[in-house]
Amino acid sequence: MHLSGGALPRPAETRIMVVANQKGGVGKTTTTVNLAASLALHGARVLVIDLDPQGNASTALGIDHHAEVPSIYDVLVESKPLSDVVQPVRDVEGLFCAPATIDLAGAEIELVSVVARESRLQRAISAYEQPLDYVLIDCPPSLGLLTVNALVAGAEVVIPIQCEYYALEGLGQLLRNVELVRGHLNPRLHVSTILLTMYDGRTRLASQVAEEVRTHFGSEVLRTNIPRSVRISEAPSYGQTVLTYDPGSSGSLSYLEAAREIALRGAIPQQEQHSPEGTQ
Repeated sequence: MHLSGGALPRPAETRIMVVANQKGGVGKTTTTVNLAASLALHGARVLVIDLDPQGNASTALGIDHHAEVPSIYDVLVESKPLSDVVQPVRDVEGLFCAPATIDLAGAEIELVSVVARESRLQRAISAYEQPLDYVLIDCPPSLGLLTVNALVAGAEVVIPIQCEYYALEGLGQLLRNVELVRGHLNPRLHVSTILLTMYDGRTRLASQVAEEVRTHFGSEVLRTNIPRSVRISEAPSYGQTVLTYDPGSSGSLSYLEAAREIALRGAIPQQEQHSPEGTQ
């Protein structure tokens, strides 16, 4: 499946985006897989790295991830090349996945004694030779060693925020961790994108939360909100993203629009870089 005439500008270099929020149930995995599929449908080459031991991103992309499948665990703990575990996603051309298996649940403990344990993922991505426009890393809902590996490997943090009461609760800790990693391990890291999920325009609460988030984060918040949608929730049980499960649904169209915003934002520095005056 591909969008006709829907190509977007490709980034000047691979954009590595970490989708993180230690609060569960905010639409983190849903956001990862649907943004990835949307970008691929727009013509980009996209890799999803599933860093959550539950393997929900792998399930939603229709990727087999039972215990015997080569997975991101083998990359982090056994130093297997990333190319050995990456699988193409059946329904979406240009979309790939490095699956998670339940073995990953023990990886946090196993990595404790490993040299340079925080940068295992970063080294694996650097050694990956296939051309990619985007890498999206789906983090577990915690701030442990797996999430730290993602933050060291990435340049951009994408934070999905649910439009519900206490939406901003716990975000301070995530932002502090981003600052710590930026200060000590990865100076390129920054929060580039905030995405409002599970938005119900009929409720006053959703509008209030959206307003609060926009006031707090400003231009980092995408204009597109992701609606609360049965279609988005149903899609993973069929091993699909909402883009292939119900392409015309409001959820599908919202993720396509959010991906367009992300791609166009990433293209701005590229245009400046190649401007005729050579200005930086």
